[in-house]
Amino acid sequence: MSQTAVVILNYNGAALLPTFLPSVLQHSGGAEIIVADNASTDNSLAILQKDFPSVKRIVLDKNYGYCGGYNRALLQVQADYYVLLNSDIEVTPLWLSPLTQLLDSDETIAAVQPKILSYRQRDTFEYAGAGGGLIDALGYPFCRGRLFDVVEQDMGQYNDTTDVFWASGACLAIRADAFHDRGGFDEDFFAHMEEIDLCWKLNRAGLRVCYCGQSTIYHLGAGTLGYNNPRKTYLNFRNGLSLIFKHFDRGELLYKLPFRLWLDWLAAVVFLLKGQPANFHAVGKAHLHFIRHYARDKRKRRAIHDQYPRYSRKAIYPGSIVFDFYVRGKRRVGQ
Repeated sequence: MSQTAVVILNYNGAALLPTFLPSVLQHSGGAEIIVADNASTDNSLAILQKDFPSVKRIVLDKNYGYCGGYNRALLQVQADYYVLLNSDIEVTPLWLSPLTQLLDSDETIAAVQPKILSYRQRDTFEYAGAGGGLIDALGYPFCRGRLFDVVEQDMGQYNDTTDVFWASGACLAIRADAFHDRGGFDEDFFAHMEEIDLCWKLNRAGLRVCYCGQSTIYHLGAGTLGYNNPRKTYLNFRNGLSLIFKHFDRGELLYKLPFRLWLDWLAAVVFLLKGQPANFHAVGKAHLHFIRHYARDKRKRRAIHDQYPRYSRKAIYPGSIVFDFYVRGKRRVGQ
């Protein structure tokens, strides 16, 4: 049987650990449970030591963000499979075995995510991952069960097991060798979209990313940054540009990147019209960062394309999800 480690990255999660960690301990039989602490300044470590002594602790010397925190923590974890789990997730009985069994069943499957429902509205999909991650022809990520801010009610429509383009970092089961062979997460992302970048690398390597509807978890969501937080806006727009610049082929990049930049500024104007000037400025800040770090991203792009010159379009949505959502009124995948 493959060895599995459930690794929870924690930063100032003292209010979350007593609520969510018990379900992980109760329902993750056979797996090692580890909390990697990103130099929390609250009493997270004291709570772990006092109330959860069976949980292994990895203590990092500073906050490296989601990407750097996991990269450093996982170097200290011996397992065949890692399950990267957010600290604000409640798991359900038998949630883990369908994920590991799917990895056991096919060596070409490198990563898997479960069905992710909302902790607050338990019959509704959760924003971060929902029923499996997809991406459109312009590089905009979305999910089965969630298009932009519209989420679907769970009525069994995504109880399947299927290939997807990316698996959510909220709960990501991944082969240890697949993670390390791809260099882990890009730490320049810090947080947000790093799992899409990693899954794109897996795709380029000819490996599969899957969704498993037989496993269910409940995600509180926005536990660190609210969905309308300007910091989140900045990271999403900044990392979105880096993502497509690193992965798009040269021909498609020539016309898709300018179009993405134009759409970003259209979104910025919408933020301004909604009375969200901080989010408007966050878009400009993201673009400035992209320009300043163009040479760095170009080196990364060259390294990726030298190693894996092509990627499969099989799991890519052929059109524009932005156009389909805002112009055609599409509100769910398959509509």
